[in-house]
Amino acid sequence: MAILIPAWIDGDLQPVEKLDVHLRGLRHKAVSVFLTDGPHILLQRRALEKYHTPGLWANTCCTHPHWDEAPLTCAKRRLTEELGILAPQLTAVKEVEYRADVGNGLVEHELVTIYVGSISASTPIHPAPDEVKETRWATVPQLLKEIALEPDRFTPWLRIYMAQYCDDIFSVAPQLAQSQ
Repeated sequence: MAILIPAWIDGDLQPVEKLDVHLRGLRHKAVSVFLTDGPHILLQRRALEKYHTPGLWANTCCTHPHWDEAPLTCAKRRLTEELGILAPQLTAVKEVEYRADVGNGLVEHELVTIYVGSISASTPIHPAPDEVKETRWATVPQLLKEIALEPDRFTPWLRIYMAQYCDDIFSVAPQLAQSQ
C-alpha cells in the first residue's frame, strides 16, 4: 500500500506517494524528534534495509506525516513504531527547511517540525528491526565531535540540524527535564 505524504506541487499541498516525493525532490512535510535524558540524546542507527541512508546514525526519530495527519500525532506514532517508546510530552522547538541528496537518485527537501522530549535512559527501547539497527546515547559535544571526524556515518539531516540549529533544538532540553 502506497504511503501518501503532504508535498507541494505548483504551490499547492497535495498527497503524493512517499518514494515519488523523494525521486522528484519535492518539498514535503516531515517531523524529527530528539529525546534527551539530561545532557544525553537518544540516537538511532537506521536499519540496513532502509531505501535511503541505510546504516547511518540519525536523531531519535524522523519521518513524514501521512496526508491529513498532524505533525505531533505523527511524531508520537513513529516513536512507538520505530522504537517501541510511548511518547513523553513533546515540545515543538523549531521549523526548518533543508534540501539534501540522500543517495540512489533520491532527495529530501523537507519542511520539518522538530520536537524535543525527555525520557530516562533506563526507559525500555524496543527497536523495530526493519527501521532501526541500534540505538545509543550521546552528549551534544560528543556528537558534534563525531560528526566532525566522520560525517559520512551520519544522515545529512542530522548533520544539518547539529551544524545550523543545535542551540535552538537543545535550549529547551533543561526545561523539559525539570518539567517531567
